[in-house]
Amino acid sequence: MADHAYVWIWLPNKTEPVVAGRVQQHPSSARQASYSFIYGRSYLANPDALPLFTELPLSSGEQLPTPGLDIAGVLLDATPDSWGRRVVNEQVLSSHTSQSEPAELDLLTYMLRSGSNRIGALDFQPSATEYIERGSDHQPTVGELMDAAELIERGEVISPGLADALFLASSVGGARPKAALVNERKSLIAKFPSSTDQYPMVKYEALAMDLARRVGIRTAGTELLHTAGRDVLLVERFDRPGDGTRRMQVSALTVLGVNPDTARSATSYPALADKIRSSFTDSKATLRELFERIVFNVIIRNTDDHARNTAAFWDGTALTLTPAYDITPSHGRRDSVASHPMAITADGDNRSLLAVCISAAAVFQLSEPEAQAIVDHQVEIVQTQWRDAADKAQLTARERDALWEKSILNPAIFWDK
Repeated sequence: MADHAYVWIWLPNKTEPVVAGRVQQHPSSARQASYSFIYGRSYLANPDALPLFTELPLSSGEQLPTPGLDIAGVLLDATPDSWGRRVVNEQVLSSHTSQSEPAELDLLTYMLRSGSNRIGALDFQPSATEYIERGSDHQPTVGELMDAAELIERGEVISPGLADALFLASSVGGARPKAALVNERKSLIAKFPSSTDQYPMVKYEALAMDLARRVGIRTAGTELLHTAGRDVLLVERFDRPGDGTRRMQVSALTVLGVNPDTARSATSYPALADKIRSSFTDSKATLRELFERIVFNVIIRNTDDHARNTAAFWDGTALTLTPAYDITPSHGRRDSVASHPMAITADGDNRSLLAVCISAAAVFQLSEPEAQAIVDHQVEIVQTQWRDAADKAQLTARERDALWEKSILNPAIFWDK
């Protein structure tokens, strides 16, 4: 089994990757393995070379992960997440893992056995001298990919050709079934229903993304399709400009330098706001945009707004907030207060209340009247355009009833602190 992999990168405005360095595994009997990184001499000599991220400065010699991490966050961001790992497990182990079962392979295997069309501008290869894209000769349809994803969820056997196609489309993150694909030169992520869904989550995400755009939030483009009797959401990739280049991207988890295992207790929106003030382009506008997203998450009860569901482009010197993505209402009871995985206020309040958002206005360089105006605007737009957005998402009367004033505009969000 390999104990290292080579990291290749698409530098800005380049259509071909170059080798940047090597990630090395360091096994441990007491804990899970750790991974160091070293830049290659050819990369350090490249006048266009950029640091992969601030945690891996452009210098010679072995670089260990920062304390508390097992691997540099920028490298972890480029590896498959839980769904992608299930697909790789299926391919490598021929094991039919359930969502509750832990991954059985190491990170290097997930790096080298997943597809090359991964998030951001990095890829992993066994060679430092030859780049071979891991793709598939068979170009599956969306329906075929959905069939394969459903079979994997059920623990059933799928054909080798279809398994290869899904396996090589599995390099994008997230817990739900999905696949990366290219349609007429447009890079997309296809998001599928899960066999465990109690609600039409694909349609709910389509609705939420539409409402987000209506209130003025920049989001990834989306299109809801109905194929072979099932819903699929096509999400346009903002890390693929469409000209053969790739954009460097890191998650907010990496920006904050936090271990995924401790993220819920160690991440907060005020901490991210501090990073925005120090390291992002156009920090004042970005802080306002982040606040708008938090308010919208409260309005629609999106409680999956963890630090991996916010990201930033990296140009080698500064960060720029990407469009919003993965916005989905969670199920709730009327007059019940939800909570978010990231605290909204500096004192750790994570309750899903609009009053909590307004109380944190200064963190985002807003006055309370400015914050209140943002809240009022979004509430009005959602109230007046909800029905039209629900029509566009093809929600039935029962599906609308399950959302309205339970997830979307639950009366509890208007309570005082």
